Parts: sequence; structure tokens; C-alpha cells
Amino acid sequence: MKWPLLLHECLDQTAARRPHKDFLICGTDHWTYQKTAEHVDALARGLIHHGLAPQDRVSVFLDTSPETVVSLYAVSRAGGIVVNLNSSLKAEKLRYILQNSDAKILITHVSKARIVRQALHEMADPPFVIWITPSGKIPEPLQVIGPCASWNALVQEFFGQSRANHLPAIIDQDLAALIYTSGSTGRPKGIMQPHYKMLGVARSIIQYLDKNEDDVILNPLSLAFGYGLYQVVMAAMVGATVILEKSFVYLHETLSKIPKHGVTGLPFVPSILCMILHLRDIEQYDFSSLRYATNAGAALPVPYLRKFRSLWPHVRLYPMYGLTECVRVSYLDPEQVDAYPDSVGREIPNCKTMLLDADGRHVPPGRVGELVVTGTHVMPGYWKDPELTARVFRQGPLPGQTYLHTGDLFTKNEQGFLFFVGRKDDMIKCRGERVSPLEVENILLQMEAVAEAAVIGVTDEISGQAVKAFVVPKKGVALTEQEVLKFGMENMENFMAPKYAVIMEALPKTPNGKIDKQELKKTGSDPGEKVHESGQANLV
Repeated sequence: MKWPLLLHECLDQTAARRPHKDFLICGTDHWTYQKTAEHVDALARGLIHHGLAPQDRVSVFLDTSPETVVSLYAVSRAGGIVVNLNSSLKAEKLRYILQNSDAKILITHVSKARIVRQALHEMADPPFVIWITPSGKIPEPLQVIGPCASWNALVQEFFGQSRANHLPAIIDQDLAALIYTSGSTGRPKGIMQPHYKMLGVARSIIQYLDKNEDDVILNPLSLAFGYGLYQVVMAAMVGATVILEKSFVYLHETLSKIPKHGVTGLPFVPSILCMILHLRDIEQYDFSSLRYATNAGAALPVPYLRKFRSLWPHVRLYPMYGLTECVRVSYLDPEQVDAYPDSVGREIPNCKTMLLDADGRHVPPGRVGELVVTGTHVMPGYWKDPELTARVFRQGPLPGQTYLHTGDLFTKNEQGFLFFVGRKDDMIKCRGERVSPLEVENILLQMEAVAEAAVIGVTDEISGQAVKAFVVPKKGVALTEQEVLKFGMENMENFMAPKYAVIMEALPKTPNGKIDKQELKKTGSDPGEKVHESGQANLV
């Protein structure tokens, strides 16, 4: 057997072995492994035809869809680096990521034309745009944005051509993806993901979840983030089927797919599970086919865990912990869930962890320390940010060994089980995603009426944490909480838009003039009156 070394080789092998098996189900669309592989091959040739060179970046700005998956593997086959983008990005952040990644090509849908137009406006070197359109033709107004092509025409032109001598030679140390996540500076940071590290950590997760080709995975998670993306990567490796959910708005419709398709695997974040558990007559839903469920993105509240176990005791529940910089760190074995419900378990295969104090010394069991991770799954660092890379990815005692300093505080008991304590910094974990307070504050300060703004995270039953904004209006200007929240919803992704707002005459300050967020956390621990719900149900 030839072991796959590259991302697209996993798809190739499964397509050769099980060509007519469903790989992707999205609504009423069914994509077999053979159909997917054929479209991947055609698009890869189209990308190369339009100038894509090895390790060029291709940004994919689409709602969750089969085309998103085809783009992932096509970029890999063409030797490029895929940058899957959150479908709710606003123009400013889209522009930043396109410029930061030096994207050569952008794949997007005509429904996103307004945001794309705003993002590309005045860019010195805008990417070549591949438009997906319902008709297959590019509307004339979009042609004036810049050089572009139609996805449909591109795939048709190269469909079925011979592979010989057309594709570049790449190795497993080449980058396969950049996954952008918010950083402490308020700017998104791109985490570099080489082929061999992606496949290595995927094999580790496959091993402990016991994934196999009979699995059918219901994936409600965004493919722009690691947790959702790796559902597809792992499925292609073992030959499983993935049901792609664009949102979690229609819970009844989504959960009805479990018995309809014989779903065996369900990945979720706590906010999704919260909505499921709060459904009326939850017992009416048939989960009998479900073999396992996983949680990541944020710690699973113990009441949620216990209710899940009482409702579906036959389902193997895996609470997990990870971060994009290494994908996964630990998992709690289902056999230990009832004994250690507040733990995220022990290290995944081929991973080593340690807890260090501020001086870099190992802390004893039961004491709090920063979690430090090492293993082949630790990524190389941040794209175009050597200083941040040097701070977070530090050289270990052995040549080539990297220690990832997570910035997360944990304790570990005598048996080696890890317990999450909190963040070293003030990042907010909302709906499974990290939210930078600075980024939210900077956007709020774009309001004409706002003089000062500060943001903290507050406990929220659905989201884990919710964003709460404290705003000082400019003198003589009237401003309401509703206006602040509306501005947030219109200018930020759903998960980072403030859920609560407080209008203040002045913000508390420390002696050196900085906003005193510790004082805000004391006075703002009670979320206060709920003015507006941000994000609704399309969570990730």
C-alpha cells in the first residue's frame, strides 16, 4: 500500500477504492468520491492555467459547500496553499487577509460581490477572482472589478484531461493551508499548516476516535476553522461520508438528518449542544445511529455533559482540547467522562504536554501552570510574523524540537488528566471562536458617536462567553445601547459582535492611564439587561 504523503493523495486513494460512495452531502446534493476527484483535478488545472505557481496562496471565500471542499483539494493538487475564509467576514478583514497572505487567486460566490468589491477597492495588486454563479456566466458589473473567470467554465474546460506532466512536484513539508485566527494584537494571524503535519495529527485523531469508512459525519462547523476543516480531511483519509451543514438555524431539519442518513459522528461546540439540549421534546429525535460525539472550541459545561449522557448513554462522548497552532492536544476517553466530567483528558497519541510556571519551571500536580505542548503536530508558526512565532513556538532542548506555549492555564492531577483554568491574556472565547477585545474595540471606535470603548467577556449559557461592550459617547452626542449593538452586528462577524452594551460617562483607568479592565470585570460580571441577541443560530 502506498501511504499518502499529501493532502490530495488521500482523496485520490479513496476515490480509486470507493469511487461511487458518497463523500459529501449538502442539502439535496450528493458528491461521490469520484465526482469530487474529477472536479478537483479540473479546477487544479484551471488554477495553474491562470498563473498559480507552487506555494501561491488561494483564498476561498464561500459558504460551506461542496465547492469549498473541491477548492481545498484542488489547491493542494496544484501545489498551492489554501486559505479558507469565514463566510461572514466583512470587507476590511477580508482585505487584510488577502493582502497579508498575498493571495494570487480568490474563489468566491456572486452573492458576496458587494463585500468583495469593497475589499478589492484600491488594492494595489488584487487577486484574480474565480466567480461561482448560478447561471455559470459572470454578470457584467463583476467583470469591471478586475481579472476574473467563471468557475463553471473553468471546470468544464479542463474536465477529464490527462494528469500527465501537468501538475507541479511538491513535498510533504510544503504548506497545504493557512488558517487565520484572531490574535492578541487584534489582527488575524495565519497559522502555517504543512501537509505532513496535517496528515499526522489527523491520523492521531482518527486513531482515538476509531473513525472508519462506515462513518457518516454530520458537520455543522465552518470549514474556515480547524475543527470543521479536519472533519473533511479525516473523512477523506478513511473513506467516510460528511454531511455539510451551512448553519444551525433549523435545528429540527438538521437533527432529522441523523436517522435519515444513519449519522454516526457529531462534532459540536458547547453553544451548539446548548441549543440542542434546550429543544422542546428533545427525546423525540432518533439518535440511535450515533456512535460518537466530540466537543472542542471551549470547555464543555459539566451540566451539558451530564444531560447529554443521560439522554444518549450509548453515544461515546469525547470532550477535547486543542488550538489551531497544533490542532489537538488532549481528549477525554469516554470511559472516564463520568469520573472526570470537568477534564479535557490526556494527551492525544504522539503528543507530550507540560505545565510551567512564569519562570519556566515544571509545576507539581494540582498547581496551575501554562500548558506547553510538543510533538510533530505542532505547526511551524505564524505566517509573516517571525517575532510572534519566536515568542509562542520556542526551541526545545533537542535540535528541531519545538515547544508551543499555548497561553492557556491548566492544572494536571496525579493520573495525568488535564483541567482547563483560563487564559493568560484577556481573549474571549465566544461560540468556540477566539475574539480579540482590541479588534472589537477598534471597530466600535469607528462609530462617529463613540469616544472610548472597552470590551470584556462575560459568562453566557449559550456561547460560553459573550462580548460585553462599555462605550463612552462623545460630549453632547446621544447614543443608545441598541445603536451600539446594531453597529456591531452590521460590521463584525456574528460570533464577535457584542451581545451586551453599557453606555458610561467615563471608563475606569489605572494609574498609568490605561483602561482598567479588571475593574470593568468586577462591575460587569453581571451581563446586565439583554438588549440584543447577536449571531442567532448560525454559530460557526
